[in-house]
Amino acid sequence: MRAFSDRTSAGIALARELAARSYDNPVVLALPRGGVPVALEVARRLQAPLDLVMVRKIGVPSQPELAAAAVVNGDDPHYVLNADVMSSVGLTPADIEELAVEQLAEIRRRRSRYLAGRTPAPITGRTAIVIDDGIATGATMRASLQAVARRSPLRTVLAVPVAPQHTVRAFQSEADEVICLASPADFYAIGAHYDNFRQVSDDEVTAMLAEADSFRPG
Repeated sequence: MRAFSDRTSAGIALARELAARSYDNPVVLALPRGGVPVALEVARRLQAPLDLVMVRKIGVPSQPELAAAAVVNGDDPHYVLNADVMSSVGLTPADIEELAVEQLAEIRRRRSRYLAGRTPAPITGRTAIVIDDGIATGATMRASLQAVARRSPLRTVLAVPVAPQHTVRAFQSEADEVICLASPADFYAIGAHYDNFRQVSDDEVTAMLAEADSFRPG
């Protein structure tokens, strides 16, 4: 069953839920690229700054969509390993570092494309709302939350439109608060819960960040 027409409608619904909670001094952090149109609507509703968490999934070579790990913030990389997946396919931590080379290069490319000339939004002492268009295995979101936590926010809020029930439960210990609008028992893939789940382009991400600057405090 599809829950959302597209990422923008999911963002509007998520923004409505978050606005009712009256967070103190929020900053919205999106996982690119799919999380950006969702997060844009939240930043618009909360009149909060929008920034990015530069994270990439490290897939199993034979099954790229299956996350063996994730890496975030390429200049000082932080890894989160999916030990069960690594064990099942025979990958070692050294293998993960080798596989991460391509993903770290993509993080550098995206940072240059999306964030050149932008001042990072301050997180210390603020409510950090971390957003994606959904969660499947959770490797990239877990890496993102850990990276955000290292920047000393007042509290972290994980907010997504859709995720499987067991994943939502698992993340209760990863953030101060978890908000998920739809947690179907028959979750198959994130895109299955959207009518329109087309890929978000680099140009669209850049345009959305520029739009967010119009309601970014200061």
